[in-house]
Amino acid sequence: MTTRKLGNSDLQITPVGFGAWAVGGSGWEYAWGAQDDQDSIAAIHRALQLGVNWIDTAAVYGTGHSEEVVARALKMWNGPRPYVFTKCVLRWDASRKVYPDFSPASLRQECEDSLRRLQVETIDLYQMHWPPSDNNQEKLAEAWNTLAALKQEGKVRWIGVSNFNAEQLQFAGKIAPITSLQPPYSMIRRAIEEKILPECSKQGIGVISYAPMASGLLTGAMTRERAAALPADDFRSRNPEFREPRLSKNIELVERLRRVGDRHGVTPGVVAIAWTLRNPVITGAIVGARNAKQSEGVMKAGELKLSAEEIKEIEGAAAAATAR
Repeated sequence: MTTRKLGNSDLQITPVGFGAWAVGGSGWEYAWGAQDDQDSIAAIHRALQLGVNWIDTAAVYGTGHSEEVVARALKMWNGPRPYVFTKCVLRWDASRKVYPDFSPASLRQECEDSLRRLQVETIDLYQMHWPPSDNNQEKLAEAWNTLAALKQEGKVRWIGVSNFNAEQLQFAGKIAPITSLQPPYSMIRRAIEEKILPECSKQGIGVISYAPMASGLLTGAMTRERAAALPADDFRSRNPEFREPRLSKNIELVERLRRVGDRHGVTPGVVAIAWTLRNPVITGAIVGARNAKQSEGVMKAGELKLSAEEIKEIEGAAAAATAR
């Protein structure tokens, strides 16, 4: 695969990275339902075999379990070592209830815990998972200064943020350079195009977008019946995009994606990912897979180049789906 430089870093990343959210398994409030660890490891290995060179996880995914599975997969992997990205700020209590903690002591402990679970000496990219919900600038500054200190100390190589708006990017960027932003971005979730992507371009911030297939909605495998049968421990069962009236519009969009994909011999999900990567400000897209077969189907999506006519066709479908 070709690679792209991530922001101000020396990291050359492939257009698609492996997303390890679902790898965390069930039993916590933002789970994707039950997940077999051996399937997860096979999915990671297949992605790496296909050329993917970075894995994105987070401490909170499965309340630590995702990082542990990633470590197991890499211990068994004999090829080139991929970059490992993880996140901090979200913690959990004894009942696995998630809560944010931006204090320096907590962030330092999280970093040590992630280093231990991942079995690495240095984290390649350490990201603040969310900004303070009350937009408290003092809290944000204290947390971002802590990540900058962890970088200076060699605990992490580069630092980034996730789910920040343009104003928060401006504020944090004055404290310490931001290597990357991780925002949601897909054909049915395009809000970052207005202010956030221009701010990233202005600051030279790399962008690794998540949910390019809208949490599985745009893969081509999601039907009305499957959406209705999502288990209670799958967070998507509570997502309005998976329920009417939005579900039918989204399924119509998928059928248009399918027609474009059929011309190239690929799935609707590959087309959805390729659409996000057509934006020059997007450095890479995070793509999840729960088994080797899923990795096989989507991890080379960066190789698909859509024509201007196909992009117009897709965006017309996206406009129809988002005209709520």
